[in-house]
Amino acid sequence: MSTAILTGTPVPGSPLEGDLRSLGFEVRTAPDAAAALGLLASAPAADRVALVDQRFVGHLHALRLALTDPRFPAAAVTGALTAQPEVRAALSVALATVTDGTAADRKDAPAVRTGGAGLVTEADQPVTHTASATGPAASELPLADRVSAALETDGTAVQHPELGSLVAAVPAGQADREQALAAVAAVDDEAVRLRSAVKARDGFFTTFCISPYSRYLARWCARRGLTPNQVTTASLLTALVAAGCAATGTRGGYVAAGLLLLFSFVLDCTDGQLARYSLQYSTMGAWLDATFDRAKEYAYYAGLALGAARGGEDVWALALAAMVLQSVRHFVDFSFNEANADSTAATVNGKAVVGTPTTALSSRLDSVGWTVWVRRMIVLPIGERWAMIAVLTAVTTPRIVFWALLVGCGFAACYTTAGRVLRSVTRRAVRTDRAAQALADLADTGPLAELVARAARRPARALPGVLPLLIAVAGGAAAVAMAAFGPLGSPVLVLGALIYVVTSGIAVAHRMGGPLDWLVPPVFRATEYSAVLIFAARADVPGALPAAFGLVAAVAYHHYDTVYRIRGGAGAPPHGLVRALGGHEGRTLLVAAFAAFSTAAADLPPELTVIAVLVAVIALAESIRFWVSAGAPAVHDEGETA
Repeated sequence: MSTAILTGTPVPGSPLEGDLRSLGFEVRTAPDAAAALGLLASAPAADRVALVDQRFVGHLHALRLALTDPRFPAAAVTGALTAQPEVRAALSVALATVTDGTAADRKDAPAVRTGGAGLVTEADQPVTHTASATGPAASELPLADRVSAALETDGTAVQHPELGSLVAAVPAGQADREQALAAVAAVDDEAVRLRSAVKARDGFFTTFCISPYSRYLARWCARRGLTPNQVTTASLLTALVAAGCAATGTRGGYVAAGLLLLFSFVLDCTDGQLARYSLQYSTMGAWLDATFDRAKEYAYYAGLALGAARGGEDVWALALAAMVLQSVRHFVDFSFNEANADSTAATVNGKAVVGTPTTALSSRLDSVGWTVWVRRMIVLPIGERWAMIAVLTAVTTPRIVFWALLVGCGFAACYTTAGRVLRSVTRRAVRTDRAAQALADLADTGPLAELVARAARRPARALPGVLPLLIAVAGGAAAVAMAAFGPLGSPVLVLGALIYVVTSGIAVAHRMGGPLDWLVPPVFRATEYSAVLIFAARADVPGALPAAFGLVAAVAYHHYDTVYRIRGGAGAPPHGLVRALGGHEGRTLLVAAFAAFSTAAADLPPELTVIAVLVAVIALAESIRFWVSAGAPAVHDEGETA
């Protein structure tokens, strides 16, 4: 159970103690700082501990944001501070420092943020201000604020949540207290909480067609004790039922599938809103949210393909092509974001070079309101994409659905990739070693390309500019071209894959800090997935394309899993896992070898199925082990970039 230690001057009639208990805290009172230090030492080591000034006035949700968010080891608002077990030792040191007055002797003594968050003067200026923690009036400042400042000075990150119109204040006198109480009464705490449950930036369809009512569904779930993970699972099950309806191949089944897919998306929005509404974040939720969206979409593609087959149409190639395009498009997003997340501007003559013509144009377009929504829609984010799939499923055929996906996602991929390439070549930036390592991890290089990279490391490091990317593109093109035009059943098919192994090793042998090196991992994804698709399509035997669909889905899961580990700061999957799965170049070579040396085309489907099962079992086992472990990062996927 969490423990809240009330400090400062008691205020008769204050609802603070009841508010803290409603948030799950066991409340204790300390008459002075020394007593607070004793209560802190006696609290169980595994407990979250909060220091709260008894004069605190504010909204319950302000306290909830400051004291119960599981994502942050330490967090604070005016008059209230919390620390999770991992920073309890630092909290004890900071409290002892403040208690014995040694902070006053430090030259780096912190400035304390105090006042009334959410309160404004008649001139609309916030009354929140900073004050010295070492001056003569330091003892009058809230103990929680002084300890929070000491924590930050000693190097512990303290999260200060954005409160907006919510109030969190420690009034100095009765007049200030009455003003703070009036400010609390003027703002509907629940309305703010509901509003903040919705993502600030989302697609047009989600913003205007889903979120206006899904937030109330999230509140309904919270009041009945449902968790985000349960809602996420319900969304997955609904999508799987939708896929089953699509697999019937009947018009009624297609209509039901479209409706269920839309409802699955409503639940998909609700789980995140429920997590934000009730601050129920977890590592398991991170994993489920990160993977279930892909599982739902790809299962639905498979359902449509099965439904079309019942009607005498074979659209497996289109279904697999849609999955390949969507996955590669995501990896363009992932790689670009990782490459630029912490890059710094280059300098010319001692001055930082910031901004690009592309970003300037984007800013000008943002100033025209309607263009923002148009640009969010044309990139076909998940809301718009699922709405299009659902409607077209209900009124057309699976073939039309997949062609619409290929055209729409193809345009979106070209639009976003072109913009990012322009930004990369016009913005002078210095990428960090972390970004370069993230790109190397996203490459998913196996043992064969590693051997080449070690052999070619010295000359590869001297390759100028975009040459490593061009080498990767050339190798990928050779592999795909040989898969498309090489004679089936001939050893010649392996030649393209061997070229790809060599070029892949050369491409990753240098530090991936070039302006366009973030395109290398997407090139590898496009090559591997496309080669599997082409080999299966050319085999032209029953079961080849469904087996290839399963293989690409299994490999894509491994790649998505890698992305979310890196996003959480946990690094790439174990090197042994990447080696066990063969790396992108090893799997491509293996599939090419099966296509070249199989005695009959009918042998390819079971061979692809075996590879798919092995990849799925190995990747899933390691993924589950990691995401349920104590060291898994709390990555909270906010959905695709709109």
